Amino acid sequence: MSSASFSLSKGENEILFTNVAGDVNSQSITVNATNGVVVESATFQNNYLAAETLSPHARELKDSIALVAADSEMVHNKMMALTAQINVLWKNWQVSGANTGLQVAEESKLLDMLGAKMEGYLNQKSKEEQLMKKMAEQIAKLYNQLNEEQNRGYQPGGQLLVKFYAKEATNTAVNIRYVVPHAGWSPTYDVWAEDAHSPIKLYYKANIHQNSGVKWNNVRLTLSTGNPDEGVQAPTLSPWYLAFYSPATDSWSNNNAPRAMSAARAYEKPVVAADATEVSGGLLKEEQQSSINEYVSVDNAGVNTSFDIDLPYTIPSDGQQHLIAIKKYELPATYRYYAVPKLDKDAFLQANITNWEDLNLLPGQTNIFYEGTYVGQVTVDVRNTKDTMTLSLGRDKKIVVKRERNIKLRSVKTIGSNVRETFAYTITVRNTRKESIALIVQDQLPVSNDKDIVIEDADAGNSEHDEITGMMKWTLSLNANEAKDLTFGYTIKYPKGKTVANLR
Repeated sequence: MSSASFSLSKGENEILFTNVAGDVNSQSITVNATNGVVVESATFQNNYLAAETLSPHARELKDSIALVAADSEMVHNKMMALTAQINVLWKNWQVSGANTGLQVAEESKLLDMLGAKMEGYLNQKSKEEQLMKKMAEQIAKLYNQLNEEQNRGYQPGGQLLVKFYAKEATNTAVNIRYVVPHAGWSPTYDVWAEDAHSPIKLYYKANIHQNSGVKWNNVRLTLSTGNPDEGVQAPTLSPWYLAFYSPATDSWSNNNAPRAMSAARAYEKPVVAADATEVSGGLLKEEQQSSINEYVSVDNAGVNTSFDIDLPYTIPSDGQQHLIAIKKYELPATYRYYAVPKLDKDAFLQANITNWEDLNLLPGQTNIFYEGTYVGQVTVDVRNTKDTMTLSLGRDKKIVVKRERNIKLRSVKTIGSNVRETFAYTITVRNTRKESIALIVQDQLPVSNDKDIVIEDADAGNSEHDEITGMMKWTLSLNANEAKDLTFGYTIKYPKGKTVANLR
């Protein structure tokens, strides 16, 4: 939203508003005026004749290229002077080598002096050539960066011509609102766990980008999960008629042949709106996150959720990502370890979080910090999360997990036209930590989709076994320095002469 106050004369007035974002969605423009002033029309146009047609970052790159080019020119001039001096010395050296009437000692002294100067000039020229080469490489990199920046499609800004009607000469305050396609935000999270007993601290953040052609200077932001580009019209189903397929014949022409058409819709970021009211203050610092909740209100009463941030931010029109803080939550969590030794030899510490549905989370990247150390990044996909959200906090080398095949119980026998192959495994888990832990171990028994491949003597040990999927799960409690063995096995019968895929 943009605001302005000015005087109007009696009757019709035309006001041209500049410093408007470029490529505005014309249908979204709303103009409101006070003191009984009537808004007759509002016409938007891109200002392609504006002097500033480059983004701020592109202008910085062009300035840097000009500075390096100027320095390169000075180095070039210095090299030209050195070349001239070297040529003069070379001629004097040649003359000195001829019969000049000088004594041998004087001639030797002169040649040594000329040689020393020649060596100095040549060394200096070599240094300048290296400097010239580095400058050329730097200019090439700057041009590559400039080309990338220009390909971002910078908007130079627009203009809005508004017609007002006033019964009498008056002052009026005008608010202008519109939607631009070159602005949005994506969520990101920081998850902090002090240890395996404390609550989880979740920092809700947003990467905001805008390339509207107008700098958002000290504005209050409203972040919305809605997206105007997705449309508001609900879909309608049409009757689904079945028919037999008739293949095309060679007599058909290309023009009559059926055409397959596909369309893909790009994922749009949630919308960010900026209140352009000027305020005092600077950018939010990272250490202020602990009190960010005092400045953010959440409105989820409507169809979409919006975050109103009562702090001033400056977002340049550069298309870059700018990170801001939204909310901070402290969440109760239960901790457990999880291991799938068939796929990975390590155990992973996990935090199970409940009552997360009221946090208004969106799918996004999450930075995990455990015991004050950054351990990695995971993706939070709330669309596929049910009552409990499980976050992986990283590997714990103090939980030792080993999966081995029992060679003594291994056997391969041929009986008639079939082969019977027996497998047996032992999973050993050991807790070398000083406190007890909860541990989930998963493995699997094979499942056959072929009548000629038969699973016999399946032994899932004392695990929870799903016969349909073959999945096995052990829920363990391990005391400090305690170890346990988990065993399972099976026999596979298949026709002799054939090889079973994915058998091990």
